Amino acid sequence: MDSSQNGEDRGRHCMVVHAYYPLGETRVERQALALLDHGIQVDVICLRASGEPAVETVDGVQVYRLSVQRHEGSGLFTQLLEYLVFFVLAFICLTRLHRQRRYSIVQVHNLPDFLVFVALIPKLRGVRVILDLHDLMPEFYAERFQRSLDSLPVRLIRWQERLACRFADHVITVTGLWRQALIERGQPADKVTVVMNVADDRIFHRDAIADVSDDDGRFRLIYHGVMGQRHGLDLALRAIHMVRQTIPGIHLTLHGGGEYRRVLESLTDELGLQDRVQFSTQFVPTTELPKLLRKADLAIVPYRDGVFTGGILPTKLMEYAALGIPTMAARTPAIAAHFDETTVQFFTPGDVDELACCILELYRDRSRLATLAHNIEKFNERYNWPAQRAIYLQLVDQLVERSLP
Repeated sequence: MDSSQNGEDRGRHCMVVHAYYPLGETRVERQALALLDHGIQVDVICLRASGEPAVETVDGVQVYRLSVQRHEGSGLFTQLLEYLVFFVLAFICLTRLHRQRRYSIVQVHNLPDFLVFVALIPKLRGVRVILDLHDLMPEFYAERFQRSLDSLPVRLIRWQERLACRFADHVITVTGLWRQALIERGQPADKVTVVMNVADDRIFHRDAIADVSDDDGRFRLIYHGVMGQRHGLDLALRAIHMVRQTIPGIHLTLHGGGEYRRVLESLTDELGLQDRVQFSTQFVPTTELPKLLRKADLAIVPYRDGVFTGGILPTKLMEYAALGIPTMAARTPAIAAHFDETTVQFFTPGDVDELACCILELYRDRSRLATLAHNIEKFNERYNWPAQRAIYLQLVDQLVERSLP
């Protein structure tokens, strides 16, 4: 039984995140709600979108929004300036709130890593600090700006990552591959814990797709989420162009947005796929996503492989798994570490010909689709939010016990 059920108060927890809350980071929201259920009061310091109140209570979480907004698609200098402004305002806000509320733990989510230093004053007063690494910054910037991991800018980013991890009392990350990378870069193994970004089981579960898709002769493919160059959606468009004559009813829905969407729209026009590809940009609440996804015969995760992308275990893939949707995915290191040929249809990252062949194979072999939909439950049995939630709450309890008065 959680402490919230027996009336015990386990203190107060503050999260700092350079994102909007609750819509900006589902990971932050889910952890915050888990803490509340566990009897821990939660404050969140975050960005403030236009029209949002500066202070608001959302589902029991006290939210403090700072007057900083994202500059999507901006250059490195603008991004750094945005980080620095948020850092200063968050430092002031957290220091003031700690004097009033006496936090037990401060949890800082990256990017950036150096944001963890906003917890300097609470840490000096005995508060334990968690650094939650959603992404590894050295790999992220090396891939985004086409730099070597040994280049000077990336070495500087790795240096600030090392300092940030050393400052924190504990580090959380999202995959075993990234945990191993941090250990190889000098972090003690017992200081780094994996809390995966698995699908929210309150929303994504097999009952949510009880209705089968309409049998109108179409072969429906789906992708949802951010559209960037690394996500390989241009490869999917070219593969569809290759099989369009063999699969007259093929149709791909791309739901989401991102800086690469316009490139994909232009490529769709260039290939003459306007009647085969639909761009769905209307906002759909997370709770309504299963209704959109369940219409598909096949989900696709055609990521390119890269120093950063290769280490990502896509949340969308785990959502498809939770819904039991048969999925085709690039065989990147992180995906291959958690799935196998019995649970997803693999293809070689970046290989358009192989991607097209896999689409054609699954179109012709519907029994293979049914087998994938059944077998992907293996992933859900091993990796699910109740299990990850237990790991997270146990870590928090241990750190609270170590906090100084």
